[in-house]
Amino acid sequence: MSRFAEPMSRLIDELKKLPGVGAKSAQRLAFHILRSSDEDAEGLAQAVRDVKANLRLCSVCNNITDVDPCAYCTSPTRNQRLVCVVEEPTNIASIEKTKHFNGAFHVLHGAISPLHGIGPDQLRISNLLARVESGNVDEVILATNPTVEGEATAVYLSQQLKPAGVKVTRIAMGIPVGSDIEYTDEITMLKAMEGRREL
Repeated sequence: MSRFAEPMSRLIDELKKLPGVGAKSAQRLAFHILRSSDEDAEGLAQAVRDVKANLRLCSVCNNITDVDPCAYCTSPTRNQRLVCVVEEPTNIASIEKTKHFNGAFHVLHGAISPLHGIGPDQLRISNLLARVESGNVDEVILATNPTVEGEATAVYLSQQLKPAGVKVTRIAMGIPVGSDIEYTDEITMLKAMEGRREL
């Protein structure tokens, strides 16, 4: 028998489904919601409903948006001929923080991972290929994660894109700024050596 009333148990169970939220965190969040004002609780519920009702994927780049095409794809100040490919919509924020990239994006919504049953067909690659084949793209930057899956995805995309005659580049990887070479693993060190440049 549950030690909480049924509505509280149901809320805790739903909150536990969120990534990074365990049983204790779900319980704390549920009690926080219970203690909140009716207006705050309703505001949270309405925000969740609005996200589900009003957000969709951009038909051009697959980013999450409330207008189609998204603001990145319709911006007259962005270089639409330079496309940065990322695994998830959240990766865009990291690139935007640099304030040095002014191109467009393409979101795959994952990476090739045979162990998890994710192949190229499960990713949003077809509209990237269509963008490139239309002749409106000069360079594609592959900014997938530096993991086995991210590397496999980058290699696959490179093989698919190069026949179209587009320039395909990969983001540099290596030793993070401020770290110590002594503690660098061999793969990171190898990538740093491969990505060296002339000073």
